[in-house]
Amino acid sequence: MTHSARSTTAVALDDFRAVMAQIAGSVAVVTTVDDGTPYGSTVTAFVSLSLEPPMMLVSLAQTSSLLQHLRLGSRLGVNVLAADQAPLATRFSRRDIDRFAGVPWRLEAGTAALADVHAWSALSVGQLIEAGDHVLLLGDVIDARTGGGRPLTYWHRGYGSHHAF
Repeated sequence: MTHSARSTTAVALDDFRAVMAQIAGSVAVVTTVDDGTPYGSTVTAFVSLSLEPPMMLVSLAQTSSLLQHLRLGSRLGVNVLAADQAPLATRFSRRDIDRFAGVPWRLEAGTAALADVHAWSALSVGQLIEAGDHVLLLGDVIDARTGGGRPLTYWHRGYGSHHAF
């Protein structure tokens, strides 16, 4: 069942950005391997979508260079970064470099798994949905593991970490 309605009014973009900057999010590098070459990009827009069956949602900007390497059935790695991996988050958000140069990774479940991450999941892309200036990737989780430690978070336009009470 699909329902859709679009509002005729919109919030000011500066107000929306200010609100979203106040929401802490985990940081991940999403990866794929296309014709033997790894590709990746930093994201904070990813969530668990379903437990039965296990699914995740990842949001990529339509301008993301990673999108040209993804199609239905592609493997997508969600490398949730550890608290000490802020340099990786910055590296994979840049466009002017070889993002994987000098970065340890291995091929696992058909995608690139980065070393020493907080958590990792491999997805099989099942749907690509255009949504505003982004594309939502819905994927079936085909493998997952935890790495321990604390996660890297992004809040108020800066990196940090979470401490449980």
